[in-house]
Amino acid sequence: MTDSANATLESPTTPKEKKSYVWGTGRRKTAVARVRIAPGTGKISINDRELNDFLTNERDRKSIFGPLEVTNTGGKLDIFATCTGGGLAGQAGAIVLGLARAIAKYDPNTENTLRNAGFLTRDSRMKERKKYGQRGARRRFQFSKR
Repeated sequence: MTDSANATLESPTTPKEKKSYVWGTGRRKTAVARVRIAPGTGKISINDRELNDFLTNERDRKSIFGPLEVTNTGGKLDIFATCTGGGLAGQAGAIVLGLARAIAKYDPNTENTLRNAGFLTRDSRMKERKKYGQRGARRRFQFSKR
């Protein structure tokens, strides 16, 4: 190929600076959260909304800051989360697990701290399924002797 042909293949514009994200997946009940973190100013975005707009319950908002407080990374990381399934409390729990996994991957020295604080433990409690011949998971139909 000639030099002029090579020049046309290369783009004249410089590529945009790409942020290097670290991903973490969290699950709680039926909720799944994909969390990515990058070095930044501490911005938190959940489903393209701000933290206060997405989570209305104060308990859920505070729980998200747990892994950040334990590892002293508050205000140093930008957090972007995508949640599906479940309710708001389950999604908040999924975000906490995903965030803790992402931080542990981002800085392996923090894994022990996160594990001792209980942020890397998956809460395996799920809703029990309804069984046939019953009204619910455990509730039976009313027994009639006659």
